Amino acid sequence: MDKIARYIDHTLLKATAKKEDITKLCEEAKTYGFASVCVNPVNVPLAKSCLEGSSVKVCTVIGFPLGANTTATKVYETKEAIKDGATEIDMVINVGKAKEGGFAYVEKEIRAIKEACGSILLKVIIETCYLDQEEIVEACKAAKNAGADFVKTSTGFGTAGAKVEDVALMRKTVGPNMGVKASGGIHSEEEAMAMLKAGANRLGTSASLRIIGAEK
Repeated sequence: MDKIARYIDHTLLKATAKKEDITKLCEEAKTYGFASVCVNPVNVPLAKSCLEGSSVKVCTVIGFPLGANTTATKVYETKEAIKDGATEIDMVINVGKAKEGGFAYVEKEIRAIKEACGSILLKVIIETCYLDQEEIVEACKAAKNAGADFVKTSTGFGTAGAKVEDVALMRKTVGPNMGVKASGGIHSEEEAMAMLKAGANRLGTSASLRIIGAEK
């Protein structure tokens, strides 16, 4: 099960997360070898400090959870997060634009944020629970065309999380060389393995310890 740990972004995005909670999250990530911790932007400096000298990445979220900020705001937020120590960025697309077929806007915004990221890994949250299959395909194409590194299913704050069939569709759309992150509603080893089998190569979850059998 420690093999699953290296695919997991150990996540805490609750509004009520305190300093001690973030510190604990980081210690767990180091202990069990998770890929990253995923925290809100305000907690990036603390996470960076806690993870100094370890291989665990500091992931944060941009335009979270609705994706409805302006592009300029998202770009600024991205630059600030990287300055504070983020080494991975998970951005939310403008879902409303996607729903009205505005994928040129979606692509342009992703490209602007990727430019702000430079070599920093960019994952694009398309919030699959609000999209039909055709929209999922178009959102994935926009992310790929814009140079993003990953597409990601969900914020975990929408009406549903990751579904195996959506992950499979995303993998089919982006091909073998782009990342696919499944997140939202993954609570067990069985669910995690199903997502990996469907084509995910990163998992976002707050149930990480349960998944790897380390929950006390």
